[in-house]
Amino acid sequence: MTQPLLDGKVAFIAGGSSGINLGVAHGFAAAGARLALISRSPERIEGAAKELCDAGFEAIGIAADVRDFNAVDAAMQQTRDAYGEIDIVLSGAAGNFVAPARELSANGFKTVIDIDLLGTFNVFRASYPHLRKPGASLIAITAGLAIQPTKNQIHACAAKAGVNMVTKCLALEWGPEGIRVNGISPGPIADTEGMRRLTPTPEIAEAYRRTIPLGTYGEKRDIADLAVYLSSDSGRYITGVIIDCDGGAILTNGFGSSFVET
Repeated sequence: MTQPLLDGKVAFIAGGSSGINLGVAHGFAAAGARLALISRSPERIEGAAKELCDAGFEAIGIAADVRDFNAVDAAMQQTRDAYGEIDIVLSGAAGNFVAPARELSANGFKTVIDIDLLGTFNVFRASYPHLRKPGASLIAITAGLAIQPTKNQIHACAAKAGVNMVTKCLALEWGPEGIRVNGISPGPIADTEGMRRLTPTPEIAEAYRRTIPLGTYGEKRDIADLAVYLSSDSGRYITGVIIDCDGGAILTNGFGSSFVET
């Protein structure tokens, strides 16, 4: 019988209470990992952990806001106390909304920067003392917005561009210790809050679908499969890269032409 790809590994997932990140959590668990999930909502993170445990997996949920370094640091220590050294860290907490720059408040811009960019730094930096060295795999969930200027998304574009550079800089600095740091850039993934906000009507959703080279929306398992690969020995020589998992959507400049007009 083939051994699961992540058998016995410990995975820490920030933003793991829903959406793509919870989908990745299920993928990690199915591949044999033990999980710690964090989210700022105690009820949601407890529900996510219970969902995984009810499915026969090993998981704990910890309430922590990625914008609060001390809270994330404490969650990392709690994870290590429960499971030992951490093998996998996924930073996926994100905030976004549609807003033209002329109407975007300074606080609205800062909120997205704090959740996405500062949050990614906090999660990765807090994990450092607890990582298995060598062998740890860190993954940031980023977006095509990082490289594609997009109307009504200046806050998210700026935040994700920063996330990409955090990923690459840490890969450069921590590589000699055997820590790999990569990013996954999901494209249009069905049944996610992001797609509901960016394609709020069936007409907009269909117009965007027609621009995707593969002609279909992705599924959460597509991101999970890629995250498992990057965190397994199969991806042991990959670091410092941002991988688009988007059906080729970034090639067509779909969001750059802005289907969401305000």
